[in-house]
Amino acid sequence: MSSSPSLRDYLARIKDIASAVSVAGNDIEQNRRLPPQLVQALIDGGFYRMLQPRFLGGAELSLDAFSTLVEELARLDASTAWCVAQCASCAMAAAYLDRDTALELFGPPEGIVAWGPPAPSEARVVDGGYRVTGTWNFASGGRQASWIGGQAYVVGRDGKPLRNDSGAPVFRMMLFPSQDVQMTDVWHVMGLKGTASDTYGVKDVFVPDRLSFARDEECDRRENGLLFKFSTSNLYSFGFAAVALGIAQQMLDDAIKVASDKTPTASKRAMRDNNVIQAQIGRSEATLRGARHYLHGVARELWQAVSEHPEVTRAQKIEIRLCSTWVIHQAMSVADTVYHMLGSTAVFEKNPFERRFRDIHTLSQQLQGRQAHFESVGQVMLGLEPDTVLFTT
Repeated sequence: MSSSPSLRDYLARIKDIASAVSVAGNDIEQNRRLPPQLVQALIDGGFYRMLQPRFLGGAELSLDAFSTLVEELARLDASTAWCVAQCASCAMAAAYLDRDTALELFGPPEGIVAWGPPAPSEARVVDGGYRVTGTWNFASGGRQASWIGGQAYVVGRDGKPLRNDSGAPVFRMMLFPSQDVQMTDVWHVMGLKGTASDTYGVKDVFVPDRLSFARDEECDRRENGLLFKFSTSNLYSFGFAAVALGIAQQMLDDAIKVASDKTPTASKRAMRDNNVIQAQIGRSEATLRGARHYLHGVARELWQAVSEHPEVTRAQKIEIRLCSTWVIHQAMSVADTVYHMLGSTAVFEKNPFERRFRDIHTLSQQLQGRQAHFESVGQVMLGLEPDTVLFTT
């Protein structure tokens, strides 16, 4: 098997698909999903394999490299970057399956997996596997996936919930062929329209043991690469923060081009000669550089730390959560500055601002951008337990 692609390889591939992403822009917005030709370009470029094990031809990229690539994709289109970040992170499931099963799912070029967050559902133990019934939400990238996952609570043959040694309920990720899943078109939203983050469900579907695993649990992890010590939630944090950075940076870069030529209505000065505009641009650039350095600094520090220790610690998970949430909100503040700075130019669909403005504000409403995370960090710093278990996943 050929060597795994590097960061440099992927950056070159992003340049190769840039025109395809640009051409697909209106299609993405109107049809609320990535068009087949763009999905194929992403498959051909190996973008869904960025975080897969090397034995599958995956790259097992570092957190730092992954964040860099997602940001570059987001500068082209936020929905595309979001779907790639989500599906690439979900593909880490390959590290929890036996190799024959992983090759069955991810060996074909079109082997893409997507899933949404945990939701009330049930997996009843039967001979050889489970009978699963459940409904989940926010299946970003699910419309291009060949496999769909759903995390379900496990019940025994008697219908009683199974519990682990500590008394907590047992739950496992179940993988379904996409044709066995009922997708419901609910993603009628203001931004990130192309992610098609729809609701989906199954009813009494059989899942063999080999297609289920304890997500992000060491007991089921079969690959020893450094990447797989991190959870899929950790990768979502870095990936979605990188999407926010890419949106905001491209908005700012395009705003500088406008400000270089535009003279606002009823103004005697061009925007480029306005001291307020000059300061806004300078502060916005500093904000994004600072946020980017924070995100990549944490990525590199944790990569090094985890290479020297067996697992990601609770303190490190808290650091990821704090960093990603702060970066998202810093990026959104820059997007807001650009939007107000440009006046009416920012509201026309023909200009490259209003879609990105909608995208980043939609992004900020996702779990990774929840402002309550700052409260949770404060609770930990004060010696208290955070209010939500999702905070340290």
